[in-house]
Amino acid sequence: MADQLLVGRVAKAHGIAGELAVVIHTDSPDERFATGAVLTARLRDGSVRPVTVESVRAHSGRLLVRLEEVGDRTVAETFRGARLLVDAADLPPSEDPDEFYDHELEGLTAMLADGTEVGTVREIARGPGGELLVVDLTEGTEALVPFVREIVPEVDVAGRRVVLDPPEGLLG
Repeated sequence: MADQLLVGRVAKAHGIAGELAVVIHTDSPDERFATGAVLTARLRDGSVRPVTVESVRAHSGRLLVRLEEVGDRTVAETFRGARLLVDAADLPPSEDPDEFYDHELEGLTAMLADGTEVGTVREIARGPGGELLVVDLTEGTEALVPFVREIVPEVDVAGRRVVLDPPEGLLG
């Protein structure tokens, strides 16, 4: 089975007609949630099912998504907390050498410019200030590393590593 990537998470049901308020977890919401797009929904109970986007509209920083398979609020409530996923194999390659999919960065070895390994990239966190690499440090703690060229001067996906040039104190 192909790796599946998170593109959205259902926050709650919206209204009585079965719309879902979705928190976006993708840089391409217009593509991932286009009418007719097929996603995989992983519900809180562990069940997995394909779903098809019927309509979508922006609302208060989220998307209101209607799925063909969700006809009313009762069904919509069962989707609360569901993870909406796409297959990594279905994503087009990035045309920008400085842009990466989260799954390409997760698991990379984090090292300093002198070759000292400091940890492993666990995930990418997004906040109002930008993207952060969540790095599990070798001593058992974690560091939040701003994903900017000044601090992460090199990303070598093929070589499975990122080079860090952290300011003093960033890594603990």
